[in-house]
Amino acid sequence: MNNQAEIKHIAKRKSKNKLFHRLFYFSTCFGIVALALLLIQILVQGGSWLSIDFFFNFASRIPENAGIKAAFVGTLWLMLITAPLTFIIGVATAIYLEEYANQSWFSRLIQTNISNLAGVPSIVYGLLGLTVFVRLLGLERSLLSGALTMTLLVLPIIIVSSQEAIKTVPNSLRNASFALGANRWQTIVKVVLPSAIPGILTGSILSLSRAIGETAPLIVIGAVSYIAFLPSSPFDTFTAMPIQIYNWASQPQAAFTNVAAAGIIVLLAMLLSMNAFAIYLRNKYQRKM
Repeated sequence: MNNQAEIKHIAKRKSKNKLFHRLFYFSTCFGIVALALLLIQILVQGGSWLSIDFFFNFASRIPENAGIKAAFVGTLWLMLITAPLTFIIGVATAIYLEEYANQSWFSRLIQTNISNLAGVPSIVYGLLGLTVFVRLLGLERSLLSGALTMTLLVLPIIIVSSQEAIKTVPNSLRNASFALGANRWQTIVKVVLPSAIPGILTGSILSLSRAIGETAPLIVIGAVSYIAFLPSSPFDTFTAMPIQIYNWASQPQAAFTNVAAAGIIVLLAMLLSMNAFAIYLRNKYQRKM
């Protein structure tokens, strides 16, 4: 009797396993098909509008003359300022929490707040940037205000991902370094960071990939939807590709829908390039290890 009951229990577990396996498989296929249909629609609508003039023209009220030059350069400016800020501050914070901070109530409070901030809606960061950077610090609606706001947005994600990468470094490597006479900082620089750098770089670049597509914080801090010049310093007014695409999609002319689709293709190409760069860096440093 016990053997029969055990056999029935195993058969029941196998049937449940098959059911959930098929459910997850169907869900994955549904998401892939929906994404493929969306990409096909965007490519069909915007592919014919991609040209050299589209990259070298400023925004225009005439769809045929509209270009993404100012928005593209503004996005590059944002990433050039945001990337070093988030990487330096995020990795430094992760090193402190994992290597130096004691397991006190203060450290746990910081860790809890960082984890909670990673799930805060992006528009809240836009309101924070508007209050602190635009008004309190007097940076106005500049590139620097937008970059600092984006830094706040992705910083919790980079901190968490860097912590997880540092946690994967075996303690035996740290102990071996200490046994050879190295101090804590030398161990971190020579042992911990080289071992954790693939995960740190991957998490950082993927976090920046999220920042490059955010629209709500930039709208709140006042990024303009139309400029006919290129920013020359971090204190200039700017626009970004998500803002420009949103502006084109909201225009009443039907042709602007195709222009918006062309802008989406450019933005996706930039995102895929950043993700491919992250994969390249990860594989490069993993081979060195």
